[in-house]
Amino acid sequence: MIMSERFVPKGIVGRATAFVVCLMLLMAPRVAAPVLVADLSNHLVSITTGFTGADILLFGATEGEGDVTVVVRGPAATKIVRRKSRVAGIWINRAEMTFTDVPSFYAVAANRPMDEFVPESVGSRHEIGLEYLRLNTRDGGESAEFPEFRAALIRNMQKDNLYTRQPTQIAFLGNRLFRTDVHFPANAPVGTYTVAVYLLNNGDVVSAEITPLVVSKVGFSARVFDFAHRHSMAYGVLAILIAVVAGWAASVVFRKE
Repeated sequence: MIMSERFVPKGIVGRATAFVVCLMLLMAPRVAAPVLVADLSNHLVSITTGFTGADILLFGATEGEGDVTVVVRGPAATKIVRRKSRVAGIWINRAEMTFTDVPSFYAVAANRPMDEFVPESVGSRHEIGLEYLRLNTRDGGESAEFPEFRAALIRNMQKDNLYTRQPTQIAFLGNRLFRTDVHFPANAPVGTYTVAVYLLNNGDVVSAEITPLVVSKVGFSARVFDFAHRHSMAYGVLAILIAVVAGWAASVVFRKE
């Protein structure tokens, strides 16, 4: 169940589900390769009127030693970064760079500092951490200004709370069980997200699980959103009519005798 404010999973259901998953793991025959089992308390974040954000519980268990890291990515989008310059005392846009296939949301969690167990080769291959996030420009090249614009894009996304500034802490409950909360802000983009959980040992990924999560508008706001995108012309005309009627009604109510 997703609340209109921050999501708080039902304690009994969440703990019972985690217990069943972990019990199945412990009762399973032992194998040579480490095993990772992970799931979410809910696979749907419902955005309703008055939505202020949601927390989703991610829990799981491991068979064997290792560190756990989680990467949450939102649907891809195109982002334009502009740089302003002062000309004749006026700040105007002088240069811009267009980035394609940019994750509209990016969050990372780990049980300890990632630089202690995620080598550069692994981080780059799986894009674990903002420093390893692959960002491509529309022209496909990397100019001398690319690092500056890339850093600006990440700062802008962090300012909007869509990219995490620091990895969220993953808590281990004993030697095998772990959990963490994934926070989705009020402005989280709608669409299908991917939640990737990695188990690393000796500097390599030994097991991984990827599960989808959907952020969707529901209720009246969803119907308005859908109508505006499907029938943009009609929505614009209707908005103008509502504004005219509202203005006329206000003039009648406050008309001076």
